[in-house]
Amino acid sequence: MNAQHQPTGSAYFIAKETQRPETHTLSVLVANEPGTLARVIGLFSGRGYNIDSLTVSETEHEAHLSRITIVTTATPHVLEQIKAQLERIVPVHRVVDLTVRSHELGHDKPIERELALVKVTGTGDNRVEALRLADAFRAQVIDANTEHFIFEITGRVSKIEQFIAIMKPLGLVEICRTGIAAMNRGPQGM
Repeated sequence: MNAQHQPTGSAYFIAKETQRPETHTLSVLVANEPGTLARVIGLFSGRGYNIDSLTVSETEHEAHLSRITIVTTATPHVLEQIKAQLERIVPVHRVVDLTVRSHELGHDKPIERELALVKVTGTGDNRVEALRLADAFRAQVIDANTEHFIFEITGRVSKIEQFIAIMKPLGLVEICRTGIAAMNRGPQGM
C-alpha cells in the first residue's frame, strides 16, 4: 500500500468525521449597506451550508448597523469554519454564536421567538374550534370574515409548529413566518 493513502495516526481527522450536527443560532452585526446580506448568504450557499432560519433588520439607526440572526445546523468543526469565514467579510463587525455564549452563561439556550401569520378557513364547528384553540395559544385574530381568520401568533418555534399542526385539520390554507429573533439572557449585550 502506498504511504500516501494510509490513514494518519491523528485522531483529529476522525473527530471531524464523527462529530454530530448541532443546531446553533448565530448573531451577526453588519454595516447596513447594499450587498451585505447577499455576501453573508453567498458564504453559506457557496460552501453548501444550509440556513434553517434567517432574519435581518437595522438595529442601530445612527450607526447604520443591522443584526442578522441565522439558525444553521452543522458539525462543530463546520460551525467554527462558518464563524471564521463570516468574520472575514468586510462589512461584518461582530459574530456571536448565541448557542455557545448561552452555555457559557449557564443557560440551556438563548431566548428565541418567532412570529407567524396563519390563515384558517372554515365554518361551523371547525370555526368555533379554531377560535377556541387560538385563544388557548394566545394567538390574536388580526383579520376575519365569515369565511376565514388570520391569526397572529408569537412564541418559541415549538409553539408555532404545534399551533400550525393543530390548525391543519381545521382548514389551514396559508402560513407566513418571520424566522427566529434571538438574544441571550443577562445584562451583557452582543
